[in-house]
Amino acid sequence: MKYTILLILMVSQIMAALIKAPILSVDNDKEIATIEIDHIDIGVSGFVVHHITPEHSSILKNATVTEYDKATKIATIKMSAFNALRNNALPYGKWKPQVGDTVELAFGYSRALLIAPNEEVYHQITKSVRIQWIHPDLFATVLSFAGHPTPLQEDFIGFSNAASVGLLFIYLDKKVYTVDIKSFKILNITDAPLEVKTKQKPFYTRVSKIDANWWGAGSSEMEQYAPHYYELLVQNNKKNKAFYEIVKNHKEESVRELASEFEIGK
Repeated sequence: MKYTILLILMVSQIMAALIKAPILSVDNDKEIATIEIDHIDIGVSGFVVHHITPEHSSILKNATVTEYDKATKIATIKMSAFNALRNNALPYGKWKPQVGDTVELAFGYSRALLIAPNEEVYHQITKSVRIQWIHPDLFATVLSFAGHPTPLQEDFIGFSNAASVGLLFIYLDKKVYTVDIKSFKILNITDAPLEVKTKQKPFYTRVSKIDANWWGAGSSEMEQYAPHYYELLVQNNKKNKAFYEIVKNHKEESVRELASEFEIGK
């Protein structure tokens, strides 16, 4: 019961309403902007929105928080191309982000995907967290179309765009990692001492088989459940000290070796 309450409290803090703030400064050459906000976690993603009229607006860029100064309450936003709704048959504007445009963050944080090693763990976590869960069967189907029995980061991003999912939960070795599904930044790590008797690869799903491509990244069958997800997280969280300690002290050598990829102390 203690674990359940803790996880509910953790998610309630992250799963806030859509956060909006005007751009204070912008450098389009470096694709960087700043906003003022009371609190925000590094890694939270969203969009830069340009208001054409009070009733009409256009998304100009993807946006991810890369720095936050608690003293000044200034967040630095890294912008990148937005192509989730791309349609070559429709006209599009050529506006560039400017001071006064709006940064909207935490989009889709009310919807989440859970990567769990088996059905029991999946149900225990989903029953304890009040959020709209998108069933992993849908993600498994997407992976099958892509021919990726081993999910890549681009698969998660594509699924996020298609299903408006903002958060990814990954269960690894008695911990739940709450991740922004687009930036793959860890927002929270919560202890979850659940018993895991079996592990399903690449994750719990009722889809019996995920089709594979003949070659290419993601086309090979996943050999073990945990190492692949640790590797994806390490690639995007090389400055996360708490995660570094977990990886460095892991019981499995294949995971401990990933500690050399962190930028801690370098």
